[in-house]
Amino acid sequence: MIDLDFDKQGGLVPVVVQDAADGAVLMLAYMNREAFDKTVATGLATYWSRSRSKFWVKGESSGNVQRVRDISIDCDSDTVLLQVEQVGGAACHEGYRSCFFRKVAGDELQTVGERLFDPKDVYDK
Repeated sequence: MIDLDFDKQGGLVPVVVQDAADGAVLMLAYMNREAFDKTVATGLATYWSRSRSKFWVKGESSGNVQRVRDISIDCDSDTVLLQVEQVGGAACHEGYRSCFFRKVAGDELQTVGERLFDPKDVYDK
């Protein structure tokens, strides 16, 4: 069994998600032990939703699943790095490739990513 430190942050570990093909950071999510075990067992990124208090397999609603290609654990055993194949192109629930589609420009946020889908078309069915 892989010994991750889930106790340090109240039963969760942060998960940095990176595109395996080009290294782009796609998103940050959280896992508890069961979500981590499901991810390892299925090869599909499974997270714990802090806002909904339930598991979610990335892409279960949108079809934009994340196929896990590699899993790394940091030196303190309290953070996970997933390298994934992002199926469908968009990791962000707002329809962008990456959740980090905005940059700080002075005292404002500037959108730098291209929206790949309209969330209303995907989630409001």
